[in-house]
Amino acid sequence: MKGETAGAIAATRYFDPDIQLPAVKVLPGEFYATTEDQVLVSVLGSCVAVCLFDLQRGIGGMNQFLLPEPGPGSGLASAATHHGVRMMEQLCEEMLRQGARRHQLQAKVFGAGNLPNDLLRFDATLRTVEFVHSYLDTEGIPLLAEDVMGAEARKVYIFPTSGTVRVKKLKNLHNDTILQRELEYILYLKRGEALGPYDLFKE
Repeated sequence: MKGETAGAIAATRYFDPDIQLPAVKVLPGEFYATTEDQVLVSVLGSCVAVCLFDLQRGIGGMNQFLLPEPGPGSGLASAATHHGVRMMEQLCEEMLRQGARRHQLQAKVFGAGNLPNDLLRFDATLRTVEFVHSYLDTEGIPLLAEDVMGAEARKVYIFPTSGTVRVKKLKNLHNDTILQRELEYILYLKRGEALGPYDLFKE
């Protein structure tokens, strides 16, 4: 992924002229959390974005990831889910560092579109959604809303301090940027570089 590591803090920043706010673009394998008046943006094909909020403290964050191919083991402890656990832990821990409280976290989930990709089976998106559901249930984080699966890409805008999310369905892709980014990410995961022994998140 061009020198980046999965689980990196999102670094692409710009000013969104339509929303009139500073924006942070969250790419596959990245996460970001903030207390600032910003908008977090992800364009999702097959990947899943988990948005977490502590509305009492005005903190929100988002990640974007996909589970790698399954390996030995099963459930949250398997090698196939280590990357997902790491992505969730890093987002949770960054929000705690900024003052969030675990028992006040709430979630909204988006993505997992069934886009054409020769390196990705449909069950990879389904497994990622099922993992997110299981993780949130295990950690006691309520899922307030979701828009997942289907055949369309999505552009997701989250407003971290208010918990507001806007989702735009992309019926026609004007270029292959989304597919190319996800292709790089999937190849990265296939090499096994994103896997490692991570414990479930605890405050």
